[in-house]
Amino acid sequence: MYRFSIEGEEWILRFSPKVLIEADEKQAILMSLLQIGNDLADFSHGNGFIMFTKKIGAIVFDVERIPSFILTVSNIVPEENWYVQDKSSFKPNN
Repeated sequence: MYRFSIEGEEWILRFSPKVLIEADEKQAILMSLLQIGNDLADFSHGNGFIMFTKKIGAIVFDVERIPSFILTVSNIVPEENWYVQDKSSFKPNN
C-alpha cells in the first residue's frame, strides 16, 4: 500500500491480492499515477480506468472516493495477452 498526494487530495494506492508483482513494478505504477496527476480528480466513486505501460502492460484501476480516496490495482494484463481488432476479427497483439 502506498500513500501519495495530488492537488491537496491524499490518495491510497493498494493492490488486489490476486495481483502478484515486484516492488519495483509497484513503484513504477505509482510514478505513472503521479504523471497523470490532476486527471484523478475527474474520476467518480465506482469508476475505473486502464493505464498502458510498456514495461508492465495494461493496469486496471478501480476508484473509490468514499470514505477515502483509494485506487486499487485490480488486475494487470501483460501485452502478450492483448488482442487487437483487425477489420472484422480479433488477433493476438504480437
